[in-house]
Amino acid sequence: MSYRVAMDIGGTFTDVVCYDEKTGTVVAAKASTTPHDLAEGVFAALARVVEDPADIAYFVHGTTQGLNALLERKGARVLLLAGAGAGDVYHIARGNRDRMFDLRYRKPEPLVPREDVMEIGGRLDWRGHELVPLDERSVRRAARRARDEGFDAVAVCLLFAHADPAHELRAGEILREELGDEVMIVLSHQVSREWREYERTSSAVLEAYTGPVVRRYLAEVERRFAERGLTVPVHVMQSSGGLVNAAYARRRPLRTLLSGPVGGTMGGVAAARLLGRRNVICVDMGGTSFDVSLVVDGRPDVSAEARIEGHPVLMPIVNLHTIGAGGGSLAYAEAGALRVGPESAGAVPGPACYGRGGTRPTVTDANVVLGRVDPAWFAGGLMDLDVDAAGVAVAALADEVGLDPLSLAEGVCAVANAKMAQAIRTLTVEHGVEPRDFALVAFGGAGAMHAAFIARELGVSEVVIPRFPGAFSAWGMLEADVRRDLTHPYFRQQDALDGADMAGRFAALAAEALDALAEQGVPADRRRVEHAVDMRYEGQDYTLTIPLRAAGEPAGPGFLPEISARFAEAHTGRYGHATPEAAVEFVMLRSTGLGSFPRAAAGVPAAHGEAAPAVRDVIFDGAAHATPVLRRAALDGELTGPAIVVEETATTVIPPGCLAVVDDNGFLIVKVDQ
Repeated sequence: MSYRVAMDIGGTFTDVVCYDEKTGTVVAAKASTTPHDLAEGVFAALARVVEDPADIAYFVHGTTQGLNALLERKGARVLLLAGAGAGDVYHIARGNRDRMFDLRYRKPEPLVPREDVMEIGGRLDWRGHELVPLDERSVRRAARRARDEGFDAVAVCLLFAHADPAHELRAGEILREELGDEVMIVLSHQVSREWREYERTSSAVLEAYTGPVVRRYLAEVERRFAERGLTVPVHVMQSSGGLVNAAYARRRPLRTLLSGPVGGTMGGVAAARLLGRRNVICVDMGGTSFDVSLVVDGRPDVSAEARIEGHPVLMPIVNLHTIGAGGGSLAYAEAGALRVGPESAGAVPGPACYGRGGTRPTVTDANVVLGRVDPAWFAGGLMDLDVDAAGVAVAALADEVGLDPLSLAEGVCAVANAKMAQAIRTLTVEHGVEPRDFALVAFGGAGAMHAAFIARELGVSEVVIPRFPGAFSAWGMLEADVRRDLTHPYFRQQDALDGADMAGRFAALAAEALDALAEQGVPADRRRVEHAVDMRYEGQDYTLTIPLRAAGEPAGPGFLPEISARFAEAHTGRYGHATPEAAVEFVMLRSTGLGSFPRAAAGVPAAHGEAAPAVRDVIFDGAAHATPVLRRAALDGELTGPAIVVEETATTVIPPGCLAVVDDNGFLIVKVDQ
């Protein structure tokens, strides 16, 4: 057992990375995603790197099952139990301040219709003190309805359950007595023990809506791997950038909602560490989507809450911005203008050049027509591309808009590049971050093909293409830590702060986090805990999360002035101003348990037979350039554009005027001319 394996299922391809602990070599491969049965694509990809699953010593898996269920509105039927008088909280939701005057704005469609919300008696006050006992008969009535009407899940969200979960816990016991294990029971305080009733309700509903799909999928994956001899636990990527085993992921499936895309961010963290850079922009261009995330000061940009498809969710989550722009994005004419995406050709039928029946032009077809793809060694020779079919698809659209095919193909790429550059500005410029201060780490099956052009749009001067860019998200999963996040509500004004009491609460959270890591199989010498506190000025509604140095720090002298100064600095960085003389208050305690495993970053690519360089005409800015087509494994020293670099999982396009060099880590560093 010497193989460490990670796998990422994308919309078009399933990627796998295998690190051999004995030899230090890394192998990456991919197989076509099989939407009708994802496990088929999983095992097809795995067979290309590992002969016997019994040889796997460590396995981690990224899944988008929950996210796909949400995006396609194919989740579970959910019955929502709310406190008496609070049944409309979920549907009232909140107004959108950003689009307050937008007449076309519509609130996201709730995942639970109003008729599927039941109120149950009982009430706590804001401190968690019981005012009215829980009405257990109303809970049993709800259970009978869930059973009789065939609900897949029941979400329970009672007022102030974050302060004291006693009523929710008792309701859960009754529901399990009545319903057994056939219906998933979700208690809001177990999903997120945080204030804000609507956001907590939304989080619980999201877990109930996506959870049954994720649980069935993970159980099937574990079963089929066990049948093939896998004896180690299956680890799953969380939206926070950390790992958990599949058993925990089945209990808290919402944590895996962005499991697949976040692997690339953690790869970006590892790449930044190896490159000695603190700030990088991670861009993942796959077959159907384009994901953007940031690594700031060597850490992933993680938020305590987010919105997914308009629905708020309270959990640690990497800030990702996703748009429908990938290699399979369809190009079409609309009102006389050229459009690209968000609709995608997907894995079936795929781009026209795949030869699977697709006839509409895609971004990949445009690159084929421009000569920027090696049709005989696409995806490491996984498939031969049909150049003629791509030409026919592009020519048909060119006739429709009145352009010649080459101009149309460059236009398709230019529109896609502009959309992707704007997506990056959404996470950077719109938040006061200057993208020119960052390096661009590009990956995904199509990311390296477009990275230099996107960098030009943004004024970014350096692009980093990691090894195995098409499988980089899977590689990032091997670099991630096991992670457990714990919270404790802690409403205190600064005058009422008891530092010793806060330190004691942090110590209890730390002990719980370390126990959770032990349950995940993390050795004692590889466990650590980090702490933070949510703070705000008195009178403010929203908070900033301020890291602490240790669990016992609040008990030390001078803690309040020091943490207030740190908060003022963070407030200035976020909003451009601070009021140091104003009183602060504390809202939430956060502890994060992290467990590390040996890194695979030192691996070297496995040797492959090399082909002699070829030269072909490639179109750049409307002109044909004689361009060498090179195998990445054979690169050494500097390389001046134009050039096309091919490897097993991706194609890198180096435009004229750019300079590329392979560094000591095997990364391809492209200096982009402006």
